[in-house]
Amino acid sequence: MKIGILSDSHFKSDYTKEVITLLKEKGCQYLVHAGDLCIEKNLQLLKESALPYVSVFGNNDRNLVSISHKYVIKQEPYYFKIKDITFKLMHMPYHLTPDANIVIFGHTHMFECEYKNNTLFLNPGEVCAREKPLIECVLLEINENEYIISHYFKDINKNNYEREEYKYERKI
Repeated sequence: MKIGILSDSHFKSDYTKEVITLLKEKGCQYLVHAGDLCIEKNLQLLKESALPYVSVFGNNDRNLVSISHKYVIKQEPYYFKIKDITFKLMHMPYHLTPDANIVIFGHTHMFECEYKNNTLFLNPGEVCAREKPLIECVLLEINENEYIISHYFKDINKNNYEREEYKYERKI
């Protein structure tokens, strides 16, 4: 199973579209957005991807509440399940407790990846390239006995994405 994870798009819908295209090219089957979409266009891009998706409100998403009925956008922390894997999705890193198999968060604009106490903690970094000149996202591959995290990042002045890979033995 492959899950595309992004966060902190802010007003950069062109970058959001680019990242969704990359993740789909890499075979992702689901999309997860960890908040700060900021504009409806970013929600439209998730919906138009034709993939199952979920997102949460970030601290800059108050203006999206009135249109939230048209999209899959939830209050944080939001718990959900894909197959036999439990997820906790949030924007603000306030609930970083190991009460799901995978905890996804955003807000810091920094990529983070750690596996501890049988829980994978992931922050995909920022789509918007606000804190650094990088567009970032994560492709999470879940296999029977391992997690493979591909951190994709691209300098806004370059054409190609670079990739870092992290692997963790999945304990069941």
